[in-house]
Amino acid sequence: MTTVQDLKYKFNNLDVFGKIIAINVVVFLVGLIFSSLFRIDLFNYFELPSDIVDFLLQPWSIISYAFLHNGIWHLAFNMLFLYYLSRVTTNLFRSKMILNVYFLGIISGGIAYLSFTNLVPTTLFSGRGVLVGASAGVSALLLFVAAYMPNSEIRLFNVFNVKWKHIAMVLVGLDLVRMLSGQNQGGFVAHFGGYILGYVYATKLLKGTDIGTGFERSMDSFTNLFKPKSKLKTVHKNKTQTKAKRKTKTDSDALSKQKKIDNILDKISKSGYESLTADEKAFLFKVGKD
Repeated sequence: MTTVQDLKYKFNNLDVFGKIIAINVVVFLVGLIFSSLFRIDLFNYFELPSDIVDFLLQPWSIISYAFLHNGIWHLAFNMLFLYYLSRVTTNLFRSKMILNVYFLGIISGGIAYLSFTNLVPTTLFSGRGVLVGASAGVSALLLFVAAYMPNSEIRLFNVFNVKWKHIAMVLVGLDLVRMLSGQNQGGFVAHFGGYILGYVYATKLLKGTDIGTGFERSMDSFTNLFKPKSKLKTVHKNKTQTKAKRKTKTDSDALSKQKKIDNILDKISKSGYESLTADEKAFLFKVGKD
């Protein structure tokens, strides 16, 4: 029989995106139980409201809305895409950077939604409401992959390969049609907020600029929440010279690793993933675990 300790152990052994997916599922189930049995909207103050005044009273909702979903299929679709996109990206980039893309996409989607609902006359869209779902973050990851690695592929149903850029083209087109037809306009506007962020992030990164650097410290704090606490004591040596040497070596190692990653990404872009040697694939796998 699975115990709480077993579940805690399994959760601690998930990577950061696995934990995000698990939290989304648990939050959905808890919310479903409370709404079905007690008729209580437990997470009302974590949804992103359309009115700017209401948002100012609950500013945390610019991120918390992404952990709430409106129905099982909404949850399943977002988490399935998040699972595959996180596997593609964290095998090639630092997890912290991919978290930057994901959460900046969520924030951009929220800002796009608030801008739309507060600046566009209500006669042009289907009323006010709230925004929930991780779609903006997933959209950001999708366009990031499509723009940075246009020839990367996913194998569907273990039968045929599809390039991520083609998936992105289809989904962006469908979202545009549905938005213009008046269906869930606020939600699709949020998708486009994520799409734009992901595309800009990728194109800037290709030119050597990581626009999420300033967001890195916040992501450090976030990822630390998911790390199991060590019971070992650490003794810190307060020696400036030693710290300086360590920082120099760390910076040098990071530059060397990033250069190797960039070379491998160029190779994937030109010839596909299967053109990599066994050592290169092993290196990417190891980087994805860091």
